[in-house]
Amino acid sequence: MTLTTASATARTQTQANHKGKTTMWAGPAVVRGAVLLLFAAGCTFAQDAVPAPLQGVGIDEKLGQKIDLDLQFTAENGYQVPLRSFFKGKPVILNLVYYTCPMLCNLILNGQVDGLRELAWTPGNEFEIVTISIDPADNFALAQKKKGFYLEAYGKPTAGWHFLTDYQENVKKLADQVGFRYRWDETQEQFAHVAAIMVLSPDGMVSRYLYGIKYRARDLRLGLAEASEGKLGVTERLLLFCFHYDPQSRSYVPFAENFMRAGGVLVLLVFGSILFRLWRRERRISRAASPPENVVPAK
Repeated sequence: MTLTTASATARTQTQANHKGKTTMWAGPAVVRGAVLLLFAAGCTFAQDAVPAPLQGVGIDEKLGQKIDLDLQFTAENGYQVPLRSFFKGKPVILNLVYYTCPMLCNLILNGQVDGLRELAWTPGNEFEIVTISIDPADNFALAQKKKGFYLEAYGKPTAGWHFLTDYQENVKKLADQVGFRYRWDETQEQFAHVAAIMVLSPDGMVSRYLYGIKYRARDLRLGLAEASEGKLGVTERLLLFCFHYDPQSRSYVPFAENFMRAGGVLVLLVFGSILFRLWRRERRISRAASPPENVVPAK
C-alpha cells in the first residue's frame, strides 16, 4: 500500500502564517544537513509513491458532479435496485470496496464503524450508507454476510446501511462518475484501489471525499451536514493503496512497510524541527551575551 499526502488547506494556512515575513536561513551544518536529509527522504518517498503497476489507480475528485441514480445494482436479497431508492432526501456515504479484499477494504469499513459509533446520527435516520463491491464475482450472499458482520460490529439497530453487488458492470460507470480509479492485478489476483469514502448530497451530487482508514465522527458529521445542504467540502488527501509494489524486490509487500516509511519521514521532520528550534535558541542566547555594537568599554 503506497502512501501519498497532499493538503491544500495546510499549504494555505502556512502561507497565511508567513505572509509579510522574511526568514533568512543560516545555521550550523548539522541543521542544514538535517534539512537536506528531510528533502532527500521526501523525494525518495514521492518517487516511490506510484510505481508502474499501480499507474491509473487513484482518485480524481469530481466535486459537484452528480451520479446517475438510475444505475441498478443487486441488493442483499438478490433483487436489482436503482441507486435512487437509497437517496431519500438524505445525504449518503458511498463506499466502493470488494468483499473478498484481504486488507484495505476491511480497514476502511472498520474505520467507518469506529467513526459511526461516536456519531450521534444514525444511518437510516439522518443519512444512508451504500457499500458497493467493485468485484463482479461478489454475489448477494456474500454481501448479505458482510452486512451482518458490520451491523453487528456497529452495535446499533439500523436499516440505513446497504451492501450491494455489481449488475451489468454498472459499478464501473459509478466509479468513473465519482473519480474512483481501480484496476485488477492478474498476478496477485487482487484489486488495486485507494482508501477513500465519498459523501453525496440527497440528489446524488459528490460533496466530499474522506481519505484514509480512520474517519473521525466530527469529519463525518461535517461532511454529512455539508452534503445535506448541497455544499462542497474541503478535502485533505491521504491516499492509501490496497497493496504496494516494491521496485527493489520486484514484488508486492505488506502495506505496513509504507506506514513505517511514512513514520520514518515523520520522525525526520520532527527531528529537523527540534534542531531548528535549538539553533534559534542558541542564536538568541549568543546575541544576548554579546556586547552592544558601537559601545566603548570603560577603562
